[in-house]
Amino acid sequence: MTQATILIVDDNLDMCQTLADYFRKVGHRVLTAFKGADALEILKTELVDLMLLDLRLPDITGLKVLEAVKDVDPDILVIMITANTNAQPAVEAMKAGAYDYLMKPFELDEVKLVVAKALETQGLKREVSRLKRQHNGQFPDTELFGNSAAMREIKHLIQVVSATPRTSVLIQGESGTGKELVANSIHNWGARRDKSLIKINCSAIPENLLESELFGHEKGAFTDAKTMKKGMFELANGGTLFLDEIPSMRPSLQPKLLRMLETQTFRRIGGTTDIQIDVRIIAATNRDLQTMVQDGTFREDLYYRLKVMVIHLPPLRERREDIMPLALLFIEKNNREFNKSIRGIEEDAQALLMSYNWPGNVRELKNVIERAVILCSDAEIGAEHLPLELRQVSPAAVGDNDQKSATSGHDAPSGDSLEAMEKIHIQNILIKSNNNKSKTARALNISRSTLREKMKMYGIN
Repeated sequence: MTQATILIVDDNLDMCQTLADYFRKVGHRVLTAFKGADALEILKTELVDLMLLDLRLPDITGLKVLEAVKDVDPDILVIMITANTNAQPAVEAMKAGAYDYLMKPFELDEVKLVVAKALETQGLKREVSRLKRQHNGQFPDTELFGNSAAMREIKHLIQVVSATPRTSVLIQGESGTGKELVANSIHNWGARRDKSLIKINCSAIPENLLESELFGHEKGAFTDAKTMKKGMFELANGGTLFLDEIPSMRPSLQPKLLRMLETQTFRRIGGTTDIQIDVRIIAATNRDLQTMVQDGTFREDLYYRLKVMVIHLPPLRERREDIMPLALLFIEKNNREFNKSIRGIEEDAQALLMSYNWPGNVRELKNVIERAVILCSDAEIGAEHLPLELRQVSPAAVGDNDQKSATSGHDAPSGDSLEAMEKIHIQNILIKSNNNKSKTARALNISRSTLREKMKMYGIN
């Protein structure tokens, strides 16, 4: 359990001492106050994660303290304590921003459960806040975040390539992984950020119109060309042109793009004069361009000209540790949009989110959370708010789906062999433990070194 700082505010000295002794015993740092004013003084010098706050205090009411706490630090989770059999004051406290409440007399186990759940929520919230602060100024698109090793490497590459304003970039990844967000970050973090970022989806424009959209045309160049039109290259001069779904560009147009990349000049359709520009090209694809080159459907010289710098975005199923921080971020955004106050995700719903294979990647997760927020009228999103396809997935299915992506030079065991069952069991426990190796080893009743050996043997990433 991660250490937290807990502030207990209650004028009952015995209760304060009992709760403080327990939470110190399990590894938390505990502060106590017997008056509301003392609690507020403590908050001036201490970073508190969670408060246990009595509604009735000798100087000021717990509700007044709660309001002051939310002014000092809205992220502090407050659990109200009340001896009043009338639940109305507790309901008012919840409306004022309390996380939960406890009715006296209560059992210690009840307090432990509520606090543990609150600290789990607090930990995820703090992680989201940390990642958002990390992104401020660097990565304007907050959806392009995560703290997995793969995402850290991608952010590093974005910073590197942003410092070279002329370098062409090829972004590869499945649909929904955030290729456009990477393009946005490269542009916004680079020297061209004050100029235009023009985006065009090559698959969304008919082949016979794409050339005119890119290069523009002169008046009279063809039947409907009644006026001169500037193309995307010209409009993006000084800035960045993002060519999404680049494989959809027909072969006859590819040499013209290659010439523009090599000379930074082009001609409008029907034009006789070269136009000089200064544009960085960022291309994106969810297909294997190298295979297309081998098949003769994409020019080899253009492929090598585009892939000066390649950024590969992994699918969400290969960076599961980013799922929950992303989900909480989307909850936060949708809370603002739909005027909701959803605090988190229930454990069974979290398990389903972690178990699903996410073929639509981050875009699918974003849509699933938006739907869940719309449907949810409770404090937390539950399994019933998730789509049917998520609720039908079992943890074992994840083990099977991840075998291909998880193996790295090892043959995955197949069939009903003992090795296959052991591999799937280890994968399931890893998922339930949020990839925490120590927790997984304890749950399996083996040492960390034995777990490492088995993960290596089975090719579990």
